Amino acid sequence: MSDRTYRVIVRGVFADLDDTLRAGLLATADEHDILRAAFTEDGTLIYDRELRAFSFRCVVRQAADLDDGAAGGAGCDRAAAVLAERGIGHGVLRAQVTSVDDMKIRRPRRG
Repeated sequence: MSDRTYRVIVRGVFADLDDTLRAGLLATADEHDILRAAFTEDGTLIYDRELRAFSFRCVVRQAADLDDGAAGGAGCDRAAAVLAERGIGHGVLRAQVTSVDDMKIRRPRRG
């Protein structure tokens, strides 16, 4: 059975940040800037200094017989795990899923 590859963007809002968490997030904010965003297996957490909303970008590989929604769920699970590891609370997570296998690349015409 073949696999499919997805790029997943998970969006959410921070919740219940105490002063210690805020200080930690602000101290590393430059490392989580949108300009450093990448789709990786482990995922990339992105936020700004306002500490309201965040996004998490990851690559999900799954069996071809699973639907896009499963990839979104896997992305949300990864984001929740990364946030939980750091003790960071969050609101509802929403996922946007793009199949890499279905992307069409337009190449410039020569001639």
